[in-house]
Amino acid sequence: MSQETDLLHCYHRGCGKKFDRRDNKNDDCLHHPGQPVFHDAYKGWSCCNKKCTDFTEFLNIKGCTRSKHSNEKPVEPEKQLINKSKADEVIQVVTRLPLNNGTLERPPFDTPQLTLSPMISPTLLEQIKGLTASENTKPTDEVVQIGESCKNNSCKETYMGTTSDKEVCNYHPGVPIFHEGMKYWSCCQKKTTEFTTFLGQPGCTQGRHVWFSKNMGKKAQCRMDWHQTGSYVVVSIFAKKYLPSQSTVKLNPIHLTVDLFFIEENSRYNLDIELKEVVDVERSSVQMLPTKVEIKLRKAEPCSWSKLDISRETKLKSFESSEKVTNLNSQIEAVDLNDL
Repeated sequence: MSQETDLLHCYHRGCGKKFDRRDNKNDDCLHHPGQPVFHDAYKGWSCCNKKCTDFTEFLNIKGCTRSKHSNEKPVEPEKQLINKSKADEVIQVVTRLPLNNGTLERPPFDTPQLTLSPMISPTLLEQIKGLTASENTKPTDEVVQIGESCKNNSCKETYMGTTSDKEVCNYHPGVPIFHEGMKYWSCCQKKTTEFTTFLGQPGCTQGRHVWFSKNMGKKAQCRMDWHQTGSYVVVSIFAKKYLPSQSTVKLNPIHLTVDLFFIEENSRYNLDIELKEVVDVERSSVQMLPTKVEIKLRKAEPCSWSKLDISRETKLKSFESSEKVTNLNSQIEAVDLNDL
């Protein structure tokens, strides 16, 4: 009989190796003596504090206890016996309504966001180790053409020669925001409902003209999904080989933005949404894993979310529609019915 056939399978959880019963030392087996625990999207062991959200990482969590190998299968929990006499019994399930469903006051959309500090998986760092991007900068001998427009926001000047480089550029360094019918720049927040007025707002910052667009890379396509528990909304963005040092997740109570950078493709993934309900920023967290970015948003109140976000375009159309109705009602009220 070969030596291979004499080997026994170790049934300790987290081990699974084969061993020779004649050579089985007290510290040969590294395993988990506890039970697997699955709670709030986390997966771990009851015997140690090691936990994660990715199932593959869970399977690879090393044991926390050493002992001899064992060929005895662990005792499985007893299955609950079914009373067949109650097979026709109708069980009424009463769903308890969530408390305070969406009753918290919503803070302003433009409330300053907090950049969340991510927990970065060592496996992800190993995957991106040594990755480099091809240089994609503009040629050094590129010449600005006469009539080229300045690329700074709200600047309407054009290049008329070398004297244009010495001119002062008035521009907006922020980003445009369209929220609840209002239009404004994040840098100065001069709000208006008229798009033409918004476009005509002079810049709030002075600097130099920029004649060439900055190379921001192409857009990356990633799948986004979400689910919820009683306490959390979990947003998953499925991505591989992104650079944590150049990727950010920002959050305020109703505004989530995600920016992921893929160095090999010189591309970026962006997510910018207004959340359906209010979240607790301080108790929210981010994990950057080998196959995804997982964002755990702590609910500010125990309610069920009907959807993840609110379409800002829908809100804008709704606002403009209600505004038209208000104007129409004002016109109707101005008509003197006695003249008819």
